[in-house]
Amino acid sequence: MRLNGRGHGDVEPTGPTAGDDRLKDELRQARERLALLDDAGLRIGTTLDCDRTCAELADFLVPLLAEVAVVELLPAESVRGRTLAVPGVQRLRRTAVAIGPEQPDRSPRREQPAVGQECKYEPESAVVRCLLSGEPVLRQPLPAEGLHPPSPGTPPADHGGPPDGRTVLTVPLCAREQVLGVLTLERTGEAGFTEHEIAMARDVARRAAPDIDSALRYARSQNVTLELQRALLTEPGSPHPSLELASRYLPSGSSAVVGGDWFETVRLSYGRTLLVIGDVMGHGVEAAVDMSSYRAMLRYVAGTDLPPHRILRQVDDLIAQAGTARPATCLLVLVDPTRGRATYAGAGHLPPALFGADGGVELIEVPTGPPLGTGFGGYESVTRELRPDQVLLLYTDGLVERRGEDIDCSLERVTRLRLPVTGPLDDLLDLVLSGLVPQSAEDDIAVVAARVRSRPPGAALTAAPRTQNPAPAQDPPPAPERR
Repeated sequence: MRLNGRGHGDVEPTGPTAGDDRLKDELRQARERLALLDDAGLRIGTTLDCDRTCAELADFLVPLLAEVAVVELLPAESVRGRTLAVPGVQRLRRTAVAIGPEQPDRSPRREQPAVGQECKYEPESAVVRCLLSGEPVLRQPLPAEGLHPPSPGTPPADHGGPPDGRTVLTVPLCAREQVLGVLTLERTGEAGFTEHEIAMARDVARRAAPDIDSALRYARSQNVTLELQRALLTEPGSPHPSLELASRYLPSGSSAVVGGDWFETVRLSYGRTLLVIGDVMGHGVEAAVDMSSYRAMLRYVAGTDLPPHRILRQVDDLIAQAGTARPATCLLVLVDPTRGRATYAGAGHLPPALFGADGGVELIEVPTGPPLGTGFGGYESVTRELRPDQVLLLYTDGLVERRGEDIDCSLERVTRLRLPVTGPLDDLLDLVLSGLVPQSAEDDIAVVAARVRSRPPGAALTAAPRTQNPAPAQDPPPAPERR
């Protein structure tokens, strides 16, 4: 033992016992932090949704380390390529707030916006100082007289700070040497945050930041893919006046990846129109680019005026020879209003639905060939009657398919629809989507509705300029059959 200079009766142990106690305490704290990080790894970052990941972080720390936890992120343009924030006023988006059961009406900054809204912080605020330094900032009330100062390992306290006896700890969220935002923890009372608790909060923030960063980068890539797909998936070409057309494209929810669904119309001779719908296998930017390639290829081949099954054969050969695009399902429908019929050919696509005047729905049996791009060929066509009192519906698998469900059950839902066919096609598509699509779609959806316009006998397909002695209008000659 050694005297501490305060009196012969006051001694401070310096032998093996004191060292062992400190070592045991350090080992205990290390085990606690490891267990905490292991638990955080299981409960934080369960999805690639940024807001949900931030909510998981806040919920994890309340009431474990704080009574209130807030997560706020910098705008995307402020994050890229910056290891620290730029000095000055900072604008952050509040992405998550967790409040303990004993604090139902409290929030760390009641005057600030709610979750999802923007927060503005002045340069002298603890949030900005945390962003600039990359280190935690502790704000606590003035210490009461007689209390010992904080231990050397704690961040410098801001005694200017929180009113009504609150202690606020602000911890940076950093990943890949970039600052993403801040995590703010609040407590009431004189206890504040110990050095060990501050280290635990910092460890959890470091553990969660890469998950938040991954979710942010995923959201950015999804936005790029969706914008690319929207740019590539322009409105379908104008059909002949003898054919009414309506279409929809619905991307899946933000948590799912973008697919390669597309639709198209091609005007042909003798008043005929080729309807096209397809779905590239896979998701992401590559699928969207391949979708554009298929669409351009089909336009080109359809211009040669081949029957639908031969168009599929040509496109299949061209894509297979290039070997760069992934396979795609496709359905072609050659509508011939003059003859009142439609010719169908499919490449692994779901059958079209025909809505009748009696309210019934029929799935047209189309000879099924392999998807395009496989090089196997073997496509065939089938011709059916198509009257003005019928509506033809083409769709991709996202409209009907559900995870874990047999495709026959999925298609049966289409046949149970009872919809009017005499009103606007846009209204009919709205009814189809509301009747078949769940609130959160699992895949992209493309649908096309077509109806032959009724016309009086002998009327021309296109309007001709009026003359003083107009000749009687006649139907155009039937289109030649090409095998």
